[in-house]
Amino acid sequence: MSEETLDCIGLLCPLPVLRARKRLLALPAGTILAVQASDPMAAIDLPHFCAEAGHDFLGELQGAGFTTYRIRRNAT
Repeated sequence: MSEETLDCIGLLCPLPVLRARKRLLALPAGTILAVQASDPMAAIDLPHFCAEAGHDFLGELQGAGFTTYRIRRNAT
């Protein structure tokens, strides 16, 4: 299973979700996308997006000045 990183540090809502959506569409099913974001709204927006789009939200990890949100792309 492969994993890719998407840097959205410094971007404000809704850009992290929009960029994650675009990247996920280009990835094969099962790939994990690690979205790095500094906007606090990403903690709400990314899990909501995953629930709506049918992807698996795998959790978040705090970093130095940003949070990494892990999403597994489903075949939807």
